[in-house]
Amino acid sequence: MAVKIRLARAGAKKKPFYQVIVTDGRNKRDGRFIEKVGSYDPNQEPAAFRFEEGKTLEWLGKGAQPTDTVKQMLKKVGIWQKFVSKAV
Repeated sequence: MAVKIRLARAGAKKKPFYQVIVTDGRNKRDGRFIEKVGSYDPNQEPAAFRFEEGKTLEWLGKGAQPTDTVKQMLKKVGIWQKFVSKAV
């Protein structure tokens, strides 16, 4: 089972809002998930990223693989650097 950290779309038509979730890679984009670890709102200026740092670092430590988009968001927030420095 490949556990992924990815975005799940929510919100109204033409007004997207995304939840950052931990899920099995075989599940649908907006399907079942294990845990919600953050959110992303592209409608705000500038776009708003919110992560629960403890939960995110815990899942990364367990081997969850972030998608490319989520990985870039983690780098902007600084969580990815904390994870990489812990691993070394």
